[in-house]
Amino acid sequence: MPPTGRTQQQRREETRQRLLDATIDCLVEYGFAGTTTHRVQERAGVSRGALLHHFASKAALLAAATHHAAELRLAHIRSEADSDGRTPEKGLELLRAAMSGPYFLAGLELWLAARTDPELKSALLPAEREVGTAQRAVLADIFGPEVTARSDFAMLCESLLVLHRGLALTGVLRENPSFDQELLGLWAERFLGATP
Repeated sequence: MPPTGRTQQQRREETRQRLLDATIDCLVEYGFAGTTTHRVQERAGVSRGALLHHFASKAALLAAATHHAAELRLAHIRSEADSDGRTPEKGLELLRAAMSGPYFLAGLELWLAARTDPELKSALLPAEREVGTAQRAVLADIFGPEVTARSDFAMLCESLLVLHRGLALTGVLRENPSFDQELLGLWAERFLGATP
């Protein structure tokens, strides 16, 4: 039997995914200032009309790309945690890897740009809230009921995420490669009584 062709919906979804992936690639390679819709369109190999069909503005495209990148990071953490067992130490290791790679750096580019771009900030806020909720759920799965039952669990999650963002930003100029591990070890000792 001959293979069936892709449906219009499948083609639309593939185009959308190419645009999101191209946006993330451009953010990592060129930064926020160098990520233009024209550059994204060229990298994705789509027409201007296709880009505008999916994303009416640059801010909408960037917000969707940030959400897409975060979903990929979270899916990777879940997958790895499921395959290797869930322990706080393993969770911290996975989170560190997920919050230091190219997808995370693309998000940082947008957070910094949103400080002075009200349209971008407005577009990013709903996606960031959704991602924050998903991140807390992943952390709850990894750390287990003993940690999630604590009264300071929300602060534990937020402090860990803020710590990772700060390490990613300051890591650009840091010369001591072991600093991240030492600082995360201190965090784990303080909040979990464990060393990652």
